[in-house]
Formats: sequence, C-alpha cells, structure tokens
Amino acid sequence: MAGDTTEAARGAGFPGPRRGLAGRLHGFLLRPEASVIVVAVVLVVYFQFANANFITDANLQTLSQFIATPVIIACGEIMLLICREIDLSVGQVFALAPFVMERANDAGLPVIPAMLAALAVCALIGWAIGLITIKLSVPSFITTLGMLFLITGVTLTISRGFPADTPGGPLLTNIMGNWGYAEIVWAVAIVAVMHIVLRHTRWGLHTIATGGNATAAAEAGIDINRIRMGNFILTSTLGGFAGLLEAFRIGSTDPLAGGSNIMFLGVASGVIGGTAIAGGAGTIIGGLVGGIVLGVLQDGFTLQGINAFTFDIIIGAAILLSMVANIHLARLRGAGAR
Repeated sequence: MAGDTTEAARGAGFPGPRRGLAGRLHGFLLRPEASVIVVAVVLVVYFQFANANFITDANLQTLSQFIATPVIIACGEIMLLICREIDLSVGQVFALAPFVMERANDAGLPVIPAMLAALAVCALIGWAIGLITIKLSVPSFITTLGMLFLITGVTLTISRGFPADTPGGPLLTNIMGNWGYAEIVWAVAIVAVMHIVLRHTRWGLHTIATGGNATAAAEAGIDINRIRMGNFILTSTLGGFAGLLEAFRIGSTDPLAGGSNIMFLGVASGVIGGTAIAGGAGTIIGGLVGGIVLGVLQDGFTLQGINAFTFDIIIGAAILLSMVANIHLARLRGAGAR
C-alpha cells in the first residue's frame, strides 16, 4: 500500500527525498559563486591541517585584514564590470584619501568632517572619470589608466613623499580600523548593502540591464549614462573609504600604499567570485567569497613560509581557472533555462 502511494506520488510529479536533495545541490552548483565557495572551504580545511595556528584569534585578525580591503574595492569594481566598465585608478584613490583627510584636519577641520571631505574628493574623482569616459567617449580602461598616474603624482606632491600620522582619538580609531576585526566588519556591512542594491533595487536592475544590452536598456527608458556615472563615483568612494580604514588601522599613511596591487586584488576577487568580464552578470556575495579565497591563500602561504612571489602565480592561475569555470557554468545555466 505504501509502495503504491510512493509510486503514485512519483507519477504525479512529486520528487522523492533523494531527488529533491540532488536538485537542490544541482541548483547550488549552477550559482555563479558556487565553485568558489567550495574552493574556499577546501582551502580553509587544508591550511588548518597544514598549520594548527591557522584558525586562532590572532591569525583570524590577520586574515580579516588581508580580506577586507580587496572586498570593499571589489564591491565597486563588480558594479562597473557588470556595466562593462573598469576603474584602474581606485588603488591610487585608496592612497590619496588619507592624505586629504590629514591635510584637511591640519587646516582646522575636525576628524570626521575631514573624513567626509576626503570621501567627497574621491567621489569627485569618480565623477571626473565618468565625465571623460561618457561625454568624450574614451574607453574607461584608458581614462582610468591616465587617472592612475595623475592621482599618484598628486598624492606624492601633497605628501612630499613622506608618510603622515593618522588623526583621531582612540574610540574613532578603534571603530574605523584599529580594533582587530573592524575592517572586516565594515567590509561585510558594505557587502550586505551592495548585495541588496544589486539584487533588490532599481539601480541594480538597471546596472545589469546596461551591461547586458545597453541599446535595449536605453530604448526601455533607462538612463545608461547616469548608471555608469554613478558606479564610477561609487567605486572611487569605496576605494577612498578602504584607504581611510587602512590608515586608521596602521596609524599612519604611506603615499605609496595601495596602488595597482590593491586594485587588481579587488578585480580578481570579483572575477573569481563569478562576475563576468563581458558584463551583464555579477554577484557581490561572490566578490566576498573571492576575496576570502585570495586572503586565505596569502595568509596560508605566509604561515607556511612559501615565497611571496608564488602568490602572484596562484592569483594568475586562480583567475584563469575561475574564468574557465564561470564560462562553462554559464553555459550549463543557459542550457538549464532552455
């Protein structure tokens, strides 16, 4: 009797428990960030077995610092990549923002207004990048490459090539980065907000539409130039905010901090996490997991005493493998949709 009931249920289209679990697993594996989540878990398990000091409070604080900055920058770069743009200058904005804050504070502004002034300058840089890219039809790769050198020169000029102490009292300093987990808390909060923006707001929907088919999006009434401009401003502002957090954590500001390495780690986090270079698709959560993978690799190799140059080899291989995986998973998702 029970067997007849089970057969009837199957005939009516109700999957059994095993089939339901397999279906959920299949659905998970087709998500853009699925493969990198699996990789992140495997890496954490491996490094914990390889070195018992990996999962300790002291090392987790160090690991969180490796992860936070690339993830914050990735949140902006992912939005740009989705609408088929990129910002190569965000690492230099990262270095400039703390010096703007420090100079504004020296000029008499309290620390918090000085921080806001620094972020306003970062937003202005993003606006200038967007203006040149959109109004003058210059590819963002070229615009931001030029801005990279320009901002580097400005930073070295106003700093005279010397580090500067970060202003602020103990409470503000701890909140903004000096407490061991402050940066990662900020990073996760920004990821949560940007995930909602991308997946559950009109801005996110229009960003995806702009990257998917700009002509169709414009014909549907979307102001694609406004979307692109806004995401340039967002990326520069997030880069500057990440630089402020790092300055508060260290207690001083180096004019040569950040740079191209920080930018490439942010882009790599997004790409490894499932964001398509061709535009039209991306995931903020994937950027977080991609940043975790890169941070775990960097921290794990450091604990094991592996040469730092090896890390660049691993990043290159990870980007190539993730792109191959993303392309094939995209094909599977397309086949599943049909």
